[in-house]
Amino acid sequence: MSSSAPGKFQDHYAVLGVDPKSDSETIQQAYAKLAQRYNPKNSATADAEKFEAINLAYEVLSDAELRSGFDKLKGVGQENTPKFSGPGFFDALGRETLMRSAVLCILYDRRRTKPSTPSLSMRRLENILDATTDELTSVLWYLKQRGLVASDDKSSLQITVDGMDFLESRKPSPDEVMPFIKPDGLAQPPSKPVQSNQPAQPESILSVMNRARRGGQS
Repeated sequence: MSSSAPGKFQDHYAVLGVDPKSDSETIQQAYAKLAQRYNPKNSATADAEKFEAINLAYEVLSDAELRSGFDKLKGVGQENTPKFSGPGFFDALGRETLMRSAVLCILYDRRRTKPSTPSLSMRRLENILDATTDELTSVLWYLKQRGLVASDDKSSLQITVDGMDFLESRKPSPDEVMPFIKPDGLAQPPSKPVQSNQPAQPESILSVMNRARRGGQS
């Protein structure tokens, strides 16, 4: 994942000044110390950019699943010899391109429907999007590098003006986006047609008239 500074990859361990093998207590202590120092409310040492980077680092490293995904991206604990994914890379290439549009659609929809609270946390985004942590981490890295998505002061994610313009110019179709949305992530899940045990047989006009005539004679 990237920091708020364009073009830079954020090493969450370096931001908090901890070793990649540090336990959760060490990470918590490092975060608390730095957050207090760079908090915008601290008039002596406030630094909004560093505070945002610290919050992002802590959000990732304090969550076991997110930390595992970041460790894989960074190569923590992996062998030194790099290896190419092979044919799987080309399948992921097309999927990730479509997933970027799906993320932008989710964040645009949030901005449109909840303008007073337009941000979504990484956790909430994962609850809506049908994607692995690694996939989402890669997608968000790209979107942030392009300036299409940004983090707020709580490290939650929101679409930028450039992101809205990009999405409107591309106009992805539902067929491209909906496969990435979990059923539980929809505000109104699509209704299922009622299945009948017997196939419906259309009634002719003549039958309707005869039935009405018989009813009138009784």
